[in-house]
Amino acid sequence: MTHTPAPAPAAPLYLDCDTGVDDSLALGYLLASPEIDLVGVGSVSGNVGARQGAVNTLDLLALAGRDDVPVAVGAHDPVAGGYDGGVPHIHGRNGVGDVILPPSGRAPEDGSAVELLLRLSHEHAGRLRVVAVGPLTNLALALRADPTLPERVRDLTVMGGAALHPGNVSPVGEANIANDPEAAATVLEADWDVTLVPLDVTMANLLEETDRKALLEAGTALAPWLGEVLDLYFGFHVPTFGRRCSALHDPLAAAIAVGGVTPTVAPRVPVVVDVTDGPGRGQTLCDLRGRYAGYPDVPGARTRVVLATDAPLAPHLVERLRTL
Repeated sequence: MTHTPAPAPAAPLYLDCDTGVDDSLALGYLLASPEIDLVGVGSVSGNVGARQGAVNTLDLLALAGRDDVPVAVGAHDPVAGGYDGGVPHIHGRNGVGDVILPPSGRAPEDGSAVELLLRLSHEHAGRLRVVAVGPLTNLALALRADPTLPERVRDLTVMGGAALHPGNVSPVGEANIANDPEAAATVLEADWDVTLVPLDVTMANLLEETDRKALLEAGTALAPWLGEVLDLYFGFHVPTFGRRCSALHDPLAAAIAVGGVTPTVAPRVPVVVDVTDGPGRGQTLCDLRGRYAGYPDVPGARTRVVLATDAPLAPHLVERLRTL
């Protein structure tokens, strides 16, 4: 008699985000992924302020019927300097494309995002997976509060940086890293395994109007709202791509973390963040000198830099989002 092995239990996952448009897609994707159990979300200032990001997250969770997921407000200001006010021309004044979501009626946790992350790291020691799709301020502050945090985290996936690709807020700087370079440097120097998902791959994965229409027509609780939220974001991308569409920054990081998309070129190499005040501030300096030898891993390096994936994200993303 043969026995079918029991499915592996869903891995606990903490999401740290600055809930704008693509963060909303990443959140939805994680909620629709049976491979993981979303056990907490922390907000950070980036696309919008940290408190507004938490409100957006709570509203989206309510639409998905997931009021059980704790949400905590994180850092308002970066490690050095102050918050610059976000990018209302990209994500809207409220972060979700100026769409007014039904209010959840739920308040964030009493404690901070740092406190939530540290608590979850003890509750799920050795199993907790972390996905960060905003500036890395909360993670840097958590490391400052408890340097042993990496010992309890299974792995960390970060949407951020640009390896061989131009930046999007400067010639070399990507927004999540450039919004708090000091925090990013702290996180990438810590003793844990990091998968960095940079613009090199996120700009190569696009969501089209046909995909947005599929969300709008899904007939489910959350997906049509996500289609509405994408409207302003699609318009912003017209000068870049010549049509209404959008890059899939944060959802790609979520999908790589879950295993829905597999990196095919992702060497482990040293990565240094430029924290100077010069034109290179916020750049991720990835040592890719092994390019012509097939990108071998550099011994001792802990950061895996994703340069290519096995399949486009959009079909898989839409398939999962339409279930919500």
